[in-house]
Amino acid sequence: MAAPVLRRFRPRKCWGLTVLDGGFRRRRGSPTGSASCWIREQSSVAQRPLSTAQKPMKCEHKWAAVVGLEIHAQISSNSKLFSGSKVSFAAPPNSLVSFFDASLPGTLPVLNRRCVEAAVMTGLALNCRINKKSLFDRKHYFYADLPAGYQITQQRLPIAADGSLTYGIFVGKKRSHMVTKTVRIKQIQLEQDSGKSLHDDLRSQTLIDLNRAGVGLLEVVLEPDLSCGEEAAIAVRELQLILQALGTSQANMAEGQLRVDANISVHCPGEPLGVRTEVKNLNSFRFLAKAIDYEIQRQINELENGGKILNETRSFDYKLGCTVPMRDKEGKQDYRFMPEPNLPPLVLYDATSLPAGADAQQVINIDHIRDMLPELPSVTRERLVQQYGMLPEHSFTLLNEVGLLQFFQSVMKETRAEPKTVTNWVLNTFLGYLKQQNLAVSESPVTPSALAELLDLLDRKAISSAAAKQVFEELWKGEGKTAAQIVSEKQLELTQDLEALEKLCHSTIEGHSQVVMDIKKGNPRAINKLIGLVRKATLNRADPTVIKDILEKKLTS
Repeated sequence: MAAPVLRRFRPRKCWGLTVLDGGFRRRRGSPTGSASCWIREQSSVAQRPLSTAQKPMKCEHKWAAVVGLEIHAQISSNSKLFSGSKVSFAAPPNSLVSFFDASLPGTLPVLNRRCVEAAVMTGLALNCRINKKSLFDRKHYFYADLPAGYQITQQRLPIAADGSLTYGIFVGKKRSHMVTKTVRIKQIQLEQDSGKSLHDDLRSQTLIDLNRAGVGLLEVVLEPDLSCGEEAAIAVRELQLILQALGTSQANMAEGQLRVDANISVHCPGEPLGVRTEVKNLNSFRFLAKAIDYEIQRQINELENGGKILNETRSFDYKLGCTVPMRDKEGKQDYRFMPEPNLPPLVLYDATSLPAGADAQQVINIDHIRDMLPELPSVTRERLVQQYGMLPEHSFTLLNEVGLLQFFQSVMKETRAEPKTVTNWVLNTFLGYLKQQNLAVSESPVTPSALAELLDLLDRKAISSAAAKQVFEELWKGEGKTAAQIVSEKQLELTQDLEALEKLCHSTIEGHSQVVMDIKKGNPRAINKLIGLVRKATLNRADPTVIKDILEKKLTS
């Protein structure tokens, strides 16, 4: 659906969430960190004055939350859904508007083949039933940034339906155990985006930019199978990865290419579902999770204090951390859906129904698109675990950070180091430096080749682990030096003179008789003191493993 017109509101009082007595209680018998998202029985939220005097509602059991999502993904296409206007982010206002986009009389829609193929591919990847015949409808509503007064969408018979999205959520004290969950997909439909309203409070006016009007959208409607903000954010992130892997949408939330509307209600288990509210236009995973969790808690407190949940549209104020009303839905809006008279039914084919001698450029073959499906994120994770022996949570991290998987695979191609070593360096050292300086993988001063060379030096024991970290720190400065040059300049090579090392170990033992006595009395950790002394004497240029072997031989001889 199109983005609503923004309205100005007076500041409202937001509730401050306060966690008392250990915070949220969990269901009896559920493990710590369980994936089930249950809400506290008693609220600790500061209350606002009630406008109604209903009897406070108490739930004998824990409140259950129900969350459904409507996700709008902008289709990766050079032109709009029904016109030849170019699609480009941040173009000058109203510079990408055709006569049809402006809804001038006499203009007709021409369906974009690329958008249809993207919808079919997305439906197949999400296990949907692809409808060989789908219809377009007009949905009427009146916004300043919707010049036609209606949106062309697919209300009655969408292009895809009855799918599923599987995602993994980590639970447990250390969040190391993964639970797989599935959310049903009601339908996927093609529709137009609206324009954009730009509000100038200084001059008390609203300006309209129609560059976005008519851009093709995929609306993915999820069934209300989610129960908290964390689940919703993880499910949407998984969908984003799928869309990016397919190439059907860049799904860049910062550019408005992926927007989420959340429908939220609470009820006591065993009772009918509660009245739902809709939180519109959430464009980050963090805000999505926060908005849903806040709205769940707000509804619980409203009910427990005698209030009434209104069927209304709300927005999330990220500065205040709360949801605020936009408009109520108590009077059901009549969108006056009607068949789009200027577009015939959209007919798709498969291998069995394809007409003989049909021109491939004039028809869309579902089976042909199915054969073009790339490796999906879930398959990629399984491959990484099997091929490199990494933990499942490591495979999730590699995919969740943009460009990190490609970086890891490039390092693996160029180094002889073990996959476990590469994984550790990429996920801990490399990613740690990126996050510390708030950089993307593409902005890293350390290239895959540079890291591969460093890991090769470490693998053949030319340098110690401590020296390798020093080298990486120098590489991060981006001065153009190779790992080998840095090792040579700073004299970080491990000593290869075993005879001199044995003499140094012997003198260390002779000079620290008390430590030797502790070792012989059964304190194996005391040997670390001797190892540290030897390393210090060699300026950290001796392999601690070799030092330990020499010391153990001398102590037992």
